[in-house]
Amino acid sequence: MKNIKELILIALFSCIIISCQNNVSQPEPYGPVPNIQQMDWQKMEYYMFIHFGPNTFTDKEWGDGKEDPKVFNPTQLDANQWARTAKAAGMKAIIITAKHHDGFALWPSKYSEHTVRESLWKNGKGDVLKDLSEACAKHGLKFGVYLSPWDQNHPDYGTMEYNQVFANMLDEVLGNYGEVFEVWFDGANGEGPNGKRQEYDWDLFYRTVYKNNSQSIIFSDIGPDARWIGNESGFAGKTNWSTLNISGFQPGADAPKQDTLNQGNINGEHWIPGEADVSIRPGWFFSPSTNDDVKSLEHLLKIYYASVGRNSNLLLNVPVNRKGLIHPNDSLRLMELRRVLDETFDDNIALNKKVTAKHQRGNDKVYAPANLLDGDYETYWATSDTVYETSFTVDLSEPTEFNRLVLQEYIPLGQRVKAFNVEVWNGNKFEKIDEQTTIGYKRILVFPTVKSSKVRINISEALSSPILSEFKLFKAPENLENPTVKRNKNGIVKITSDSSATLITFTTDGSLPTIDSRQYKNPFQFLEAGVVKAKAFSKDGLKNSETVSVTFDIAPTNWKVISSNSELENFSAENAIDSDPITYWLTDPKDDFPHNIAIDLGDNILFNGFTYTPTKHKDRKGIIFKYNFYISQDGKNWEKVVSESTFSNIKNNPVKQEVFFDKTYRAKYIKLEGLNSLDEDETMASAGEIGVITK
Repeated sequence: MKNIKELILIALFSCIIISCQNNVSQPEPYGPVPNIQQMDWQKMEYYMFIHFGPNTFTDKEWGDGKEDPKVFNPTQLDANQWARTAKAAGMKAIIITAKHHDGFALWPSKYSEHTVRESLWKNGKGDVLKDLSEACAKHGLKFGVYLSPWDQNHPDYGTMEYNQVFANMLDEVLGNYGEVFEVWFDGANGEGPNGKRQEYDWDLFYRTVYKNNSQSIIFSDIGPDARWIGNESGFAGKTNWSTLNISGFQPGADAPKQDTLNQGNINGEHWIPGEADVSIRPGWFFSPSTNDDVKSLEHLLKIYYASVGRNSNLLLNVPVNRKGLIHPNDSLRLMELRRVLDETFDDNIALNKKVTAKHQRGNDKVYAPANLLDGDYETYWATSDTVYETSFTVDLSEPTEFNRLVLQEYIPLGQRVKAFNVEVWNGNKFEKIDEQTTIGYKRILVFPTVKSSKVRINISEALSSPILSEFKLFKAPENLENPTVKRNKNGIVKITSDSSATLITFTTDGSLPTIDSRQYKNPFQFLEAGVVKAKAFSKDGLKNSETVSVTFDIAPTNWKVISSNSELENFSAENAIDSDPITYWLTDPKDDFPHNIAIDLGDNILFNGFTYTPTKHKDRKGIIFKYNFYISQDGKNWEKVVSESTFSNIKNNPVKQEVFFDKTYRAKYIKLEGLNSLDEDETMASAGEIGVITK
């Protein structure tokens, strides 16, 4: 009996020791953390932006509030088509421009006379917000709204009364259309109809949102719930913290620097994650001239990996056309993107494989490395509080091919990892294949296909003990690289491809190239305005790239610069007409504005607009904002055809600008006169390319 009692006591004592060992405290949060609404928002990852309004019908990016509301008249508006498209694309929500800078409201507001009520659409009885909110509810999507506080039409803009007018409009939108998951504030602040600017009462605007929808995410340059990523190309920073310092800043011109918005602040005071916005076309509003300029699948995948794959949500703009429908070209590209993402991320190679870690919090299974491979975000691997450097190794049991790697931190306890690298086993040793900085909610690494049986993640720096939720591996389908189509000043077109085992076919009549179309072998001349389409095929014809479509206007073969402001060395004005946007004209900073560049077109040309392509240099020096444009028959007597206009939104979206005239002109000479640049303290002007629009 004594032995039995002793054995029982030993067993009980052992249980007590084990129990004590397993009584491990839960990790404490580090720094700011997301609230429930921000957490739910982060998990949405990908949703649709829709820019729609009078600009859709006037071919402008920024209207001026003077447009006749009767111009807004979509003949087949179908919000259910928008919602079906977003749902089929794998998106989780739709945000619409309820009111853009022109002040036109897509609902019949009681506080404005520039609304759908004054339009011809449905005889003034329509309500776009009602149609879309109901369509979103029907198709299981969340509904969001963009409202610009800038209003170039409202007579009260620029007075103290306007802030309450805008708050009243917010009340209408947030009180009459059901739950609004996100309210998107643009910080733009320009002149109203009385020539004055408004001092925005952001506290009033925020209170109005939360009063109506306490669960709403408020987006602006500085949140308070989600922030702009600092550009309109859809690219978050390779380093991207979800924390931000906002003290002393305001949305718009008084926001933090764009680089700061792009990367966040390490140890920032507030949890304000990034949202990357970008349009599927060159502009935000629909234009028939961009139907062939829908971003390629290859480009959209790069955007996806640089946004969702870099700890940011992706807001992809798909502008509705003049019928009130999403154009087939946009819809087709969205479905192609959905197909590739599904093919890529449907099969997690690492799911439930073996994993070992250098450290584990208290050796407690609650924090075991196996949690990394269980496909459940709510379980996580953690180390002890004092461990900042660590590693874990995933054993795939046999050599396996993969080219995508996903890591996720458990952000309800904060963002912690500052630097990490990835190694794979080559049969003899581990070799490094990638090295990055932050992880956050989700980090997706893209690399050429490797074949290995083991993968090791080394966390080399962290702000606190690392806590990771998920590790995943995938094999993305490998497609042929898209060909590149370029034309030089003499009209010579060259088509190239990075894929060596391909043949390239092309067309110049607008038709889609097939494997039987004209094969590209040598550069060819294409002087006229038109479109060149090209496609790459594998030699066996089983694989192909996307169709690349490039629209050209007349080649500047005989163009000459006849006068310009003095330029810096190596930045000749001739660079602005050499058909190479990489080279650019840059004036001497000793000259004051205005800056002029006059061009001889070589012949009398009939044209209805001009183009200005800003410099692509990362410093973006001298990008013209305000300008005049002239034409002439003799190069001496000039007629001003565009007066004191601006390249709207060129700061955030520095792409080729197309300016259409009110009528067609015939001239032999053109002159662009820059009146100022984006940087008000800068005295230089620049241009990557200047051209004319003949079609």
